Parts: sequence; C-alpha cells; structure tokens
Amino acid sequence: MKVTAPRAGNLWVALRAALDQLGVEYVEPPRPTQRTLNLGARYSPEWMCVPFKIVLGNFIEAIELGADTVVMAEGINLCRLGYFAKLHEQILHDIGYPHVKMLRFSWQEKIIGLVKFLRGVLGEDLSWREIVGYIKYGLQQIIVMEDLEKRAHRLRPRAVNPEAVSRLWQQAGPRVSAAHTAPRLKAVAKAIHAELDRVELKPGFEPLRVAFLGEFMMVLEPSYNMDLEEELGKRGVEVVRHSWIAEWAKIWLFLELIGLGHGDDFKKAARPYLRRDVSGEAMQTLGETVLHAQEGFDGIIHIQPFTCMPEIMAQNIMPRVVSDHPIPVLPLLVDEQTGRAGLITRLEAFVDLMERRRVLKRRGTGSQRGVV
Repeated sequence: MKVTAPRAGNLWVALRAALDQLGVEYVEPPRPTQRTLNLGARYSPEWMCVPFKIVLGNFIEAIELGADTVVMAEGINLCRLGYFAKLHEQILHDIGYPHVKMLRFSWQEKIIGLVKFLRGVLGEDLSWREIVGYIKYGLQQIIVMEDLEKRAHRLRPRAVNPEAVSRLWQQAGPRVSAAHTAPRLKAVAKAIHAELDRVELKPGFEPLRVAFLGEFMMVLEPSYNMDLEEELGKRGVEVVRHSWIAEWAKIWLFLELIGLGHGDDFKKAARPYLRRDVSGEAMQTLGETVLHAQEGFDGIIHIQPFTCMPEIMAQNIMPRVVSDHPIPVLPLLVDEQTGRAGLITRLEAFVDLMERRRVLKRRGTGSQRGVV
C-alpha cells in the first residue's frame, strides 16, 4: 500500500510520521503548481471550486509517483467539501485509475470515524491503545508545527531579513516529521525555537496587523493562496488567522462529541448580520471581521474560491458589517485564471492603503470608513 493525502497545512507531517513508524509508504504529493490546477480543472466539472480542482490534481500527481491509496474527508454538509471524496473517486476511475482505492474519513462520525479510517490505513487489528497513541502523537506534531508557523507569522514582518524566517520555517516540517518519539519531538521543537530566537529584529518596529479570513482550505494551505501570508510578512504585515488543524480537531473530534459548543464569540458577533449557519466559514468570516475591527486590526483579507456559496453570501453581507464596524477589507476571489502577479499588485495596494489609514488615524484626520 502506498498512501497519499491532499495537502492541507501541516497535516502531512503527522500522517507521514505515523505511516513511517508502521512501515507504510507515504507518497507526499508535490506542492501544488499551475500544472496541478490545470490537471484538476481538465477533469473537474467547470463549476467546482478551486480546492476541489487542486485536490484532484494533487491526487493525479501522487498517483503518477506511485500512490495506490488516497485518503480524504467526507460528510453530509451544505458545503461541497463533504462530497469531494465520492466525486474524486469516480473521476479517478473514469480517467484511467480504477485500481486506486479511496479511504474516506467521515467527520460526522467524530472520533469513531477517525478510528475506522486509521484501521483502514494501518490494519483492522489495531488496538484502541495503539489508535489513541497515534492520534495523541499526531496531534502533538501538528501542535508543534502550528506553534512554529504562528511564530513565523509574528517574526517575519519584524525581522531584518524575512527570508531567514521563511528558511527556518521551510526546514521545520521534515525535522518535526522525522521525530518519532515524544522526547525527540520536544527536543526538535526547542531547537527550532532557539534558531528563531536568533533572528535579528528591527528595533521598535510596529507591523500592520491583518486578519486572514475565508474558506478553510484557501486559508490553511499556502500553495492554495499563493503564499499570501509570507508575501505580506515580507512587506511588514503581521498576519493573524484562526483556521488551524489542531483547533479543528479539538472541535470536531472532541468538543462536539461531548456536546460542548464552540465559536460563541464570533457567532454572537455575526448574529446581527447572519442568523443561521449557512455552512462553510461564512458565519466565522463575518463574526471575526466584527471582532477584529473592535480589536483595532488594520485590515481584513477575505479569500474565497470562485463558486463557494457560503463565502459568496458572506461577501454580500460584508458591506453592512463594515458600515457598522469600519475596517478595510480586501476580498480575493480565486479561480484557475487568477494570476500571482495580479494578486501581489492588489496586496501591495492594500498595504499602502492600510499604512495611509494608520497615519490618518494617529493624526485624528481622514475617514475611518471601511473599504470593501
């Protein structure tokens, strides 16, 4: 068995480590490129979103590298993400890969679904003790990676040489994935943090602060959003986001299993504008826009894939939110025609706008209205 999975933030680190320990080969799909998107778009229905097309293209590239088993989440939901696995499986079989096996993880089954998935990948004779151990260690690795990523986002805009931060972050994944024991993982994390401690910072520099909101996959995976967070960091902007795998796992695998709610703060903030969950991250996008405006953030970047209905609804409600809570908002609608150069140009203009707005606020002059 040669297993692959779509790129989704730092998920690959935990998956590779678990499979390596059990002697199961993990085929890491190449970092998505224009070829990946073109492959996915060629075989996808035209109206499907960019994440669907990139994931399909990634699967095809991994199969070309020898993968024969694909893992993917599924579930019943208003968001089409829940149906990706079934559609991908059918498309892969139709285009000449009938031998490829699709292993699905149903998030609606919570921890039980994860157990079924792990037994499908690692063997039916896997004991509960072993399963709990793999889940615990996988989450520990993801938490380490996401703590490092958050720190990289904080340091990059403040660093004299932002590229030094990016290099350390790029090296972190393989180092953490190779740590197969808890003591080793702790030592690796400590070493990487020590290296980040030595990064030279610009004295007294106050970066602009931007909240990065929108569709989960577009926010989570840098290759989907054309490394937007890194590009902003190089331009002196600190990026803050709340879409993280560890947080998602805590909510879907544990909190909801025992009947505890989540996101009460952003749900309360969004309620004047959206009274029911329309799936995806629409309510979170609106609620966090309100909260970040109240917290004094300099701007919001709202990214969404073309045809994503929940985020389209959020974007149409956003002008009213910004009217009540003034803050600049840059909406980014992404499809296979979106070019990196055009995106960077828009980011640079948005940074200029936020810098000018900060100056005017400190002088007590100029309009404080939001920009959409």
